[in-house]
Amino acid sequence: MEHYNYKGKEIVGIDHGFGNIKSRHVVFRTGVRAYDAEPSMAADALYYDGKFYVVGEDHKGFVSDKSQDDDYYILTIAALAKELEFRHITESEVVLAVGLPIQWIGAQKEAFRAYLMRHELIEFRYHDQDYLVHIADVQVFPQGFAGVVQRLGDFKGLNVLADIGNGTMNTMYIKDGKPMASRCYTDKLGVEQCIIRMSNELLAVSGYDMPYDVYEDFLRRGKADLPEKYTAVMQKAAEEYSATILSKLREYEFNPEIMRLTVMGGGACILRNFWTGDNDRVRYIEDICATAKGYELLALSNMKRNAGA
Repeated sequence: MEHYNYKGKEIVGIDHGFGNIKSRHVVFRTGVRAYDAEPSMAADALYYDGKFYVVGEDHKGFVSDKSQDDDYYILTIAALAKELEFRHITESEVVLAVGLPIQWIGAQKEAFRAYLMRHELIEFRYHDQDYLVHIADVQVFPQGFAGVVQRLGDFKGLNVLADIGNGTMNTMYIKDGKPMASRCYTDKLGVEQCIIRMSNELLAVSGYDMPYDVYEDFLRRGKADLPEKYTAVMQKAAEEYSATILSKLREYEFNPEIMRLTVMGGGACILRNFWTGDNDRVRYIEDICATAKGYELLALSNMKRNAGA
């Protein structure tokens, strides 16, 4: 089982998406519900600070500041619970490696770090197991770049990276393996926008809407076990969304004839399944945990550099 521990500190990468929380080994939705008593139907409840929390049943709405309420803090504890359970660790010093959208990191980095470091010691119970975590540090990195940090040798020439999450698309130019700080962009063009488009168009045509899960599964697989009158509308909306993504990239001077495009995040499957353009110079990174893994590697590199290694 691959993960990083440096000088007794467990490095845990958490990708705080708007739709899903991802760690190295775990993915779950961002919904959070609090209960005073243990829910009878929830086998996956987290107990922390006198309350029970059920996470992962739905999505949290888009917010431009993840530290504006307690939800992402609870989601962080839930991610620690699930990831440490996977690693068979119940007590540890932990370095959290996290990230923010590229254009937000300058303004929000310190506030997000303080938000996640509000308590040095965290005690919680998950699956009848008690955990004690000492938060030794929180390191904050730019989204997108972290997801390809282990692959930078593949980025020869001029490349465009599009990291399409549930809430935002982060775009970055990479030249010969080096990110170009002056050419980084964040847009509210995540997967949620595609699902809203599909829902609106289906309602307009048929007067009927689908459960969120049906839309997600359709985008992921490129097909659904539904009548053609529904899938045709959904396909058209997904193709229009894909065209919108490419139009936005062209606004940032992306030229598919001379540049390579790398697409990652939850939106990678949408472009792979529904973009009608030429895909010869496009590659897809479909490991949804790639960014969390990249955060861990960047944190490890920082720790070694600061120790003089």
